[in-house]
Amino acid sequence: MNVTSNQASASIPLLGDLFQVRVPRIIRLPEFIASRREESHVRLLRSWDLDSPLLVDPDQGGDPDFDDGQWLTEAPPENLVQAGDVLMARHFGHRGPRLSVVGQIRVPVAAGQSLLLLRPVAPIDPSHLRLITAFLRSSPQLRALCPTIKREFRIPARALHSLSVPGWDDALSAAIGELDSAGSQMAHWHQEAESLAGNVFGDSDDPVQARRSIISAGQLIRLRADAAAQLDDPGYIARTRLPYPLALRWREAEARMSTDDRDRAYRAVLDAAEALLGFCALLVASLAQEAGMSSKALKSLKNKIATQAGGPGFGDWTRILQQAATGTAALDADHPLHELAALLAEGSDAEQAAARLAVRRNNHAHGRANEPLPSASALAEAFADLALLFERARFLADWSLLHITSATWDRLSASETVGYRRLTGDHPVVPTATMVVNGADRIEAGSLYLADRDQNLHPLRPFLTCEICETCSSWSIFHADKESGQLIQRSLEHGHNYPYRGDEAALRAVGLR
Repeated sequence: MNVTSNQASASIPLLGDLFQVRVPRIIRLPEFIASRREESHVRLLRSWDLDSPLLVDPDQGGDPDFDDGQWLTEAPPENLVQAGDVLMARHFGHRGPRLSVVGQIRVPVAAGQSLLLLRPVAPIDPSHLRLITAFLRSSPQLRALCPTIKREFRIPARALHSLSVPGWDDALSAAIGELDSAGSQMAHWHQEAESLAGNVFGDSDDPVQARRSIISAGQLIRLRADAAAQLDDPGYIARTRLPYPLALRWREAEARMSTDDRDRAYRAVLDAAEALLGFCALLVASLAQEAGMSSKALKSLKNKIATQAGGPGFGDWTRILQQAATGTAALDADHPLHELAALLAEGSDAEQAAARLAVRRNNHAHGRANEPLPSASALAEAFADLALLFERARFLADWSLLHITSATWDRLSASETVGYRRLTGDHPVVPTATMVVNGADRIEAGSLYLADRDQNLHPLRPFLTCEICETCSSWSIFHADKESGQLIQRSLEHGHNYPYRGDEAALRAVGLR
């Protein structure tokens, strides 16, 4: 609920502050090589072992397989590896250095001279360690420290001590963790498919029976692949992952484009564009109100609804988004206003697409078209601009539009048990779920909230409200508007409007009345 800054500390640690950088001693192999493996022997690790399952990330768990490779009768103590160490290959190519975080190992292990051993001076939070290792794999700063030998970089151990590494940043660490988790999940599915394919005749030698078995057993794998492939289609994301009003508007525009009715398709495209910009602009208004900020465009919006005869339009929404960055410097780096402000950044392709659609919207509304029906090329160009805008607004898929159905406050724990509906995709009939919200701010039952990536809840009332539409009896999301001087509420999903039924005192509280 709060919008106070939670950014990482400004101090930038050095690698030498966090790790002991150890250079393993050279091991004279003939003297220590074991002719046969015994329980007390030590497994020698070399740089190519970092690409194998020998070392297990502590977050992944499991037991490494140490049966292959070189075994030693003994190893220098400074070469011995322990859980939590980071091993880096001393030489690397254009792909960046190979490294591995050592998990729980079940036999003695020693680092060879082709490795560097980084031992934490004190325990490091796994999320911070993940961030540091990601930095070491990809840092241009590290490459600049390394001399090149035959197109390979060689890491100088002494220089590592003074290498600046990222400090604690929970948001970035969480983002890396989510990518790692997604990669692990996909790797697990890949292993499932390989295992199934490798056991085609496990139950029967009959090809017909084997085919039936593999079709049945592989159904879920095929469905996963089909669903994942659809995510490469921006339209699929718009229909299934964007907030309800936008997903529905996109579906209608997409469906109309498949028909021969160019006029209705053109109107659906322009309506979807205005709904997208209007929804995003109203998010900006709500978030700015919560943060105690404003801009000229927001003041103009409030003045229009409070005092003028007509309400906001395409141009107003555009200006609000163009000025959304006003006063955001003090906000947390992950605050939703930053991404909303970037949507129509100056000179961007999205800003240009919005400008073209604004011209089309005005011409169409005022009967300025040169022919009774929009041409096929004009329709195609408009839809392409709409698709670009929806693509640039894909960050909305990482947030959730929530309708709060109930809220029960627990004074002793200062928390609230909240019932909510997640309004994602192109249908409003969705199940109700519950969550616990901590903090002093009370949650309003019946209101709309935006849940950001960190699941912080931001109130949207009175800029966005919801109810059953009096015109079509569909559950709909509304915003305050003006028509011929009368205060009305207009639906984002279908444009239906009628006299304002909401709390006008709430409008006055934010300057809309």
